Order: sequence, then structure tokens, then C-alpha cells
Amino acid sequence: MIEALLVMAGIALALGAVLGFAAVRFKVQGDPLVDKIDAILPQTQCGQCGFPGCRPYANAIADGEADINQCPPGGDEGVRKLADLLGREYKPLNEEHGVEKPKAVAMIDEQTCIGCTLCIQACPVDAIVGAAKQMHTVVEAECTGCELCVAPCPVDCITMEPLPETVQSWKWKYPTIPIGKAA
Repeated sequence: MIEALLVMAGIALALGAVLGFAAVRFKVQGDPLVDKIDAILPQTQCGQCGFPGCRPYANAIADGEADINQCPPGGDEGVRKLADLLGREYKPLNEEHGVEKPKAVAMIDEQTCIGCTLCIQACPVDAIVGAAKQMHTVVEAECTGCELCVAPCPVDCITMEPLPETVQSWKWKYPTIPIGKAA
């Protein structure tokens, strides 16, 4: 009986060692360029670029399958940052994918909400909470402003409210001229 336990323990140790070695030896390295591109993208997961989220769009940019100007939520600033990172020429935002809008958050009129859960199913970041036949609400801190919850709502109780401008979100709206270069 003890011999069988020792044999089983030995086999388990041997298989554990083989799996541990394989995990280290065959570890898949992520592409650092894709990570840098993904860090620039706004993480709205809205799909306006034609890809199901920011990471797939970052992969497509890195692979040369997508252009850098397809992200309306990232706006002009995002396109400029991508151009700088990749050493490409700046292109204006491609309006086929949408136009740049101020950052917004979804708001649900709780008096009108019928609890259909369609908005919950559409939300890519799980920012909407509620139950079937019950009112829903948006967790503002989690909402990316992707607008994917608006279209499926059968009673039009969801609106996008622009976020108020704060010291942290304020941006200079005019192009800057680098020091030493006159216009």
C-alpha cells in the first residue's frame, strides 16, 4: 500500500516538474508595441473603430491592418500620440468611424426604465447594474461613454451626459507652437 502511494507521489512530482518546465520554456511573450498602442487608446471598448475593442484595434495597428485614425473617442490627441509612437505621419480623424465628442457617461431615467436588461447585455464593461423587471442604474466610475447601451433600449430611457470639465480633464483647445518656432 505504501509503495503504491510513493509511486503515485513520484509520478505527480515528475509531471509537476515537466509542467513547470514547459510553462517557463514555452511562455508566450506579449508584443510590447501592442501594449504601448493599447495604453494610448481610450479603453472605451466601443467598437467604433471597426474592431470589438481597444486591444484588437491595437493588434491591428501593430500588424499594419488598421490605420491610426479610426478611434473617435481617442480623438485628435490620440491620433497624434499614435503617430508619434509609431513614427507615422499624422492623419486627421477618419469621420467614417464617427466624430470626436466630449467625454460622456450614460444616465438612465429610472422612472422610465422597464428592467428589460438589454442595456446590461450591451455594456462591454459591466457598468450597468440591475435585475430583470427592476430598474437599472449606471455605475458612473465604470462607464466609458461608449454609447453601446443607448441603441438597444426599447423605451429610450438612456441618455449620454457630458462629463463636467475639471482641472484634471481640462485640455488646451488650441494648437500650441513649440518654443523657438514662430508661426
